[in-house]
Amino acid sequence: MPAFRFNGYVIVSAEGMLADSAGVMPDALKFPGDQRFFAASLDRADLIVHGKNSFEDQPNSPKRNRIVLSRSIDTVAPDPGNAKATLWNPAGATFEEACAMAGIQAGTIAVIGGPVVFEMFFDRFDVFWLSRAPDVHLPDGAPCVPGVPAQSPQAILAAHGLRADEVEILDAEHQVTVTAWRRV
Repeated sequence: MPAFRFNGYVIVSAEGMLADSAGVMPDALKFPGDQRFFAASLDRADLIVHGKNSFEDQPNSPKRNRIVLSRSIDTVAPDPGNAKATLWNPAGATFEEACAMAGIQAGTIAVIGGPVVFEMFFDRFDVFWLSRAPDVHLPDGAPCVPGVPAQSPQAILAAHGLRADEVEILDAEHQVTVTAWRRV
């Protein structure tokens, strides 16, 4: 069995939203401190996993190996538009089969969303890095994970066996923090 370490990453508004009502991450949720933290974390990862609408849009993005969830294929396939990407349909293949196609046998997996992707890995996360921007309000936005806003992201992470650990201030002026939610 492959030895993977799963890390999740998301920044959310005060309401737990990761995007606006159009499904786009607004500039209001982009803070230099969080962007540096996110980029450095992804640079250390062996593989990035995300849905078709999630991406990191950074200078090193084209260099990173990734798996992109897709319903347009039956199982797994190389991404014809990106030599560093593997397309994966979870209904037709296991995550381990997708990793094998991507050439990854072990290492750190960075899961960067969206909500359905996070939900697929809730019980596999070793650490979920939840960044919060409490001064940003997106009441009609897209929730970071299924169940928000009825429950907070923190309550959902706790329900999946993760507990808040260290907190780092990423932008003191805007009170942006990141909390490591670790598997108990």
